[in-house]
Amino acid sequence: MIYNRNILKSARKYLYSEEALIFTGARQVGKTVILKTLKSDLEKKGEKTYFFNLEDPDYLKLLNESPKNLFKIVSIAKDIKTYIFIDEIQYLENPTNFIKYIFDEHSSNIKLIVSGSSAFYLDKKFKIFNVRTLSFREFLYFKGQNKYLTLDFSKLSLIEIDELKMFFEEFVLYGGYPKVVLAEDTVEKVEVLREIAYSYIKKDIYEAGIKQEDNFYRLFKILSMQVGNLVNSSELASVLGVSKTAVDNYLYVMEKSFHISRIKPLFKNIRKELTKMPKAHFLDLGLRNFFANNFNQFEFRIDKGMFFENIIYKLLLDKYGGDTIKFWRTQDGKEIDFVLDEQEIAFEAKAKFRKNKFKIFKENYPEIAINTITFEDCWKILG
Repeated sequence: MIYNRNILKSARKYLYSEEALIFTGARQVGKTVILKTLKSDLEKKGEKTYFFNLEDPDYLKLLNESPKNLFKIVSIAKDIKTYIFIDEIQYLENPTNFIKYIFDEHSSNIKLIVSGSSAFYLDKKFKIFNVRTLSFREFLYFKGQNKYLTLDFSKLSLIEIDELKMFFEEFVLYGGYPKVVLAEDTVEKVEVLREIAYSYIKKDIYEAGIKQEDNFYRLFKILSMQVGNLVNSSELASVLGVSKTAVDNYLYVMEKSFHISRIKPLFKNIRKELTKMPKAHFLDLGLRNFFANNFNQFEFRIDKGMFFENIIYKLLLDKYGGDTIKFWRTQDGKEIDFVLDEQEIAFEAKAKFRKNKFKIFKENYPEIAINTITFEDCWKILG
């Protein structure tokens, strides 16, 4: 069965444009299914298509030798547009140069549509789509709850609200990896998350050339237990017994492999507002809970604060995108969890409500509206 994703609607608009289309995201988020769905769309319209995966060593060897070897793999006609789908393009030694060469020399008759699980250098000639784990609405679609896809969550009946609360609890506990969502029970869900953590992420570690695998995983566990805290590389290096350079490299790989996101602070007054250290959040809630070893329901958790902050980040990410999300913090610790300055809106967990810090924030940013938000209503506001 093919499950529709929101990103497909956007991607289909570019199938007949000149740009190469690149789908990036963590392993197992559904990039291959997206490519095959687009390939099927084109074939239904009579277009000529090819699909291959660079996990195949023969294809990889040929393309690493020369981009021109693409014509040994597929047959290209000069007078017909050919759509070439390449999965796992990050395995190439220089994927950017390969894509640029095909675009510069053959864009008149070749359209590249590729996927990659790392964020290599990208060119403006490429149209990039960031494929994340499922949003809450996509999650509902995968669970067969199509009736909720277009409904306004703030205008539901009490019965509908009770039903969606149950689904939302599952979503925030086990996350949005498609295979996890489709797993039949909680035991299978945890096993799939374990496979993602220790099989697929291990590939990211190997490809990044990281030798101290144990320390990389230890950092994952530490970050899962301090979500929303400032990321101090020197302190983390001391805890792990490695260099600050090593920690910075681990964080870089985690971010470029789409497992965590470091968000920057918003500031005007450099002397009073903390401006250097970012905060880290997991891009998938299930993966965060796996490394934290905690799948307890929200009401029974001892990590409610940090868990809730990561929930809000995930909802904001799916609704607004990641580039616009920041946080605000003063030197004496007053903080607003999330600020979207471009949209002139901020969000604060209600459990941390303190009128005084709102006053200071409003004095500096009167144009930004502050929304307090609770676990009970966050999915209705941001879902």
